[in-house]
Amino acid sequence: MNVLLKELPFILFYFNVCFCTERDNELKNEGIVDDKQLGYLPHGPLVKCSFLPEEFVDCDKPFDHKGNKTAKEETGKGCIKFGGSRYEDVERASVTCQVLPEIECFGPRVFKKDGVPCVKYKGHYFATTLIYSILLGFLGMDRFSLAQTGTAVGKLLTLGGVGIWWLVDVVLLVTGSLQPEDSSNWNPYV
Repeated sequence: MNVLLKELPFILFYFNVCFCTERDNELKNEGIVDDKQLGYLPHGPLVKCSFLPEEFVDCDKPFDHKGNKTAKEETGKGCIKFGGSRYEDVERASVTCQVLPEIECFGPRVFKKDGVPCVKYKGHYFATTLIYSILLGFLGMDRFSLAQTGTAVGKLLTLGGVGIWWLVDVVLLVTGSLQPEDSSNWNPYV
């Protein structure tokens, strides 16, 4: 028994060297360990930094080229126009993201993220605007809240176009035809 305790460290060392290196070679042959990725294990505890959710990264906002296609082609990033009411209408851009401190991940902590929607929010809420339109639409309150002051004053002076303009604006708002003047999108949360 005493001899076995003396030999135990050597036996464990031999087991570790022989069997673990064989297992690592098998994993490399199966494609689980990739030498190109410097030992990244997809089934391991570390996630690639570029796969982290939005809550754990700080991304730059898409740059606004304000309709200048040449500037976008030269820089390779940014947006020509912002907004859109349908998914297909929204332009996509690439931005630079950095992982927040204290978050552990595998790979470079600063990376480029593609497919970021060119959307900006300026404090326009659909529910609030709809309530304004229904209750105070005859005074043009809905148009004032959307920063459309010219039509809002006209609506105010005619008392909602004697009620017709008021009802038309409610329908336009519900169908999505009436949008904020500054081309921003509706805020998703109230």
